[in-house]
Amino acid sequence: MKPQDYLKLPFWLFGVASTQKSLRKNPVLGSPYLNRLGLHRARVKLAADMATARRARLAAGLSDADRRAFDENGYFLTKDFLPRDDFEALRKAAFEGRFEAREMRQGPTVTRMVPLPPAVLARHPAIARALRDPRALAQIRYAASQGGEPLGFFQTVIAAPSKAVDPQTNVHSDTFHATSKAWLFLQDVGEDDGPFCFVPGSHRLTPERLDWQHACSLSAAADRDSHHASGSFRVRPEDLSALGLPAPVRMTVPANTLIVADTFAFHGRAPSDRPTLRCELHWHMRRNPFLPWTGLDPKSLPGLRGRELELFMALSDAKEKYLKKRHIWRPVGEVAVNAPAQI
Repeated sequence: MKPQDYLKLPFWLFGVASTQKSLRKNPVLGSPYLNRLGLHRARVKLAADMATARRARLAAGLSDADRRAFDENGYFLTKDFLPRDDFEALRKAAFEGRFEAREMRQGPTVTRMVPLPPAVLARHPAIARALRDPRALAQIRYAASQGGEPLGFFQTVIAAPSKAVDPQTNVHSDTFHATSKAWLFLQDVGEDDGPFCFVPGSHRLTPERLDWQHACSLSAAADRDSHHASGSFRVRPEDLSALGLPAPVRMTVPANTLIVADTFAFHGRAPSDRPTLRCELHWHMRRNPFLPWTGLDPKSLPGLRGRELELFMALSDAKEKYLKKRHIWRPVGEVAVNAPAQI
């Protein structure tokens, strides 16, 4: 390390007890010496134990059947999630409206994000009802093992066949602890539509998975794959077999299906041989995995609730303008949720 890097040491140490996952950006987390001693292993194990304790307190919000299915597989799947009239109202608002949007390109794939702050929800009650559906929120919180406020937005995935690699098609785990993503699909998702794929049961921290996490931590910081080095570990088919896990399952589902998954589990986006465009109402939820409580989420406070994405984009734009740190999410103005890619 350079001498000036030692000024960052307190922040790197603080990261050990936080959501920080990048073994490349944080030399403490990525230290082969510390990880041989068990640093990464201890973080993963403690986070899993805390998640189990928090989920026990969140289970009352679910039916026994839903909870058992999740505990076994690592995801919820609910077809015909919204009443028919509510779902058609949601589709009408999504496809007939125009919204301020951002887009990001990864290889041949463009992902569009449409933030849904309170001002937008006030104009579109059908979107607000779906975004705040108590059943969806209960599943999202249980999958993340956290209470509080998930981040919600419209997402559109626009892909074209190409020799370029979309990193999201590599089966991976998002981070070292329980965290959730959810998709309420606005269209049917068929076999050729680049469906979400998921390895059932891979959310469980078995001894084999913990050993695999440990082995990855010893070399990930220097890996050529920047996503792997960032702590979003990529898994090979032969690794899945060695871990006693099945091959990924493609989630081909009809419109109005809600999928909620713990993305500590192995998952990805299936590649397609044809151009695809997939629209969904999407949620993320990720909080500090070492918190013993399920509430006390600052994002739930009046004035902050529903504005996290709006504030994050404003901060990222300011960093780009004043610190010359380019932001991956590019503004594309007002577009329809299902419009062609703008970048």
